[in-house]
Amino acid sequence: MPELHIRTARPDDEDALGRLDRATWSYLHAVRPQEQPPYEPFFNERFGPHDHLVAELAGRLVGYVRLGFPTPLASNAHVRQIQGLAVADEARGNGVGRALIRAVVAEARRQGALRITLRVLGHNTPARKLYESEGFVVEGIQPGEFYLDGEYVDDVLMGLSL
Repeated sequence: MPELHIRTARPDDEDALGRLDRATWSYLHAVRPQEQPPYEPFFNERFGPHDHLVAELAGRLVGYVRLGFPTPLASNAHVRQIQGLAVADEARGNGVGRALIRAVVAEARRQGALRITLRVLGHNTPARKLYESEGFVVEGIQPGEFYLDGEYVDDVLMGLSL
């Protein structure tokens, strides 16, 4: 297996990241309908390349994680939040998601954060197990918060003290 490389995204990753995001779309983790053309840019005024770590296998982009602030409040500036994670179907089961989680936790620490949080849909068992195995704990559940694909789904808040 080729070596996995994690790095900060670059502006020229935008097209590949947009394609990856669309290819991995699923109600297992998405709360919005599948995007249709014309597609919005992947990078925007809220999240640029510096807010994303990407995973490469054999020089091919196979995953990303987005790190941001949960709120714009100064009183909350010590917290970072994972606000997106995707791994290409063909790369799943090879430790890409785990490597991205470890890298984003290290990046949050590097930025001086004291906590990192995330939100995951209650029915996304694979993601929840991955986060739990990396030390995240459930800190709250909003029952039936989303109505997706004909069913009500819980929104689960998880966190990790750094």
